[in-house]
Amino acid sequence: MVSKDIIERFKVIASASVSDACEKVCGCRRFMDHELVPRIADQKIVGPAVTVQEGPANGENCGPTHAFEAMDACEEAGSVMVISMANSDKDVALWGGIMTAGAVANEFAGAILDGGLRDVEEIRKGQEADGLYAGKKFEIFSRSISANTTLGKYKTYANNVPVVCGGIVVSPGDLIVADCSGVVAIPKDHIEEVLKVCEDIEATELLEAKLIIEQGSIKAGLDKFNRV
Repeated sequence: MVSKDIIERFKVIASASVSDACEKVCGCRRFMDHELVPRIADQKIVGPAVTVQEGPANGENCGPTHAFEAMDACEEAGSVMVISMANSDKDVALWGGIMTAGAVANEFAGAILDGGLRDVEEIRKGQEADGLYAGKKFEIFSRSISANTTLGKYKTYANNVPVVCGGIVVSPGDLIVADCSGVVAIPKDHIEEVLKVCEDIEATELLEAKLIIEQGSIKAGLDKFNRV
């Protein structure tokens, strides 16, 4: 379980800094494909991943049962549902209004979808002060928006297993940091180390930006801090 202190500290760190820190600490890409963007209210989300694997239905006409089970079984408030999709199909919706209601009821912070989203207006209205979710916020990052259902086309295969989402492997418990600049998944064994590097990056960039403004020269900042 990720501590509340760590979650709160990541909430004020840009996803770009998290991506840079992951590359330095982990030596590999930990950002998701650029197509995954916020669709509801441009809200930042930070929380541990609960994963769901989805693929071809093979003639079955069933709902996303593994996602439903993962929602109701999750005991860590502020978690983020991460759903993979075979072929990253953008013309089918992995998530809609009913899924959002279930996630909000179980205190999830948001969802990351390797496919489409639907019922956008319903979800936005639900987050209004007098809406169905009683003012609770819930952000969804997806590759697309599509009215098309998964029923008869795709089904869930498993939950809380490693999945591929947005071009990277995400394991249960990896920390998701997602904002308007992108989605990053921090491997669960490197969260604290990545946090330290992130905070150093942000502190350095603030000093550099201040120097650039004071000196009226970007070269002055680059010469001293060598950070772009």
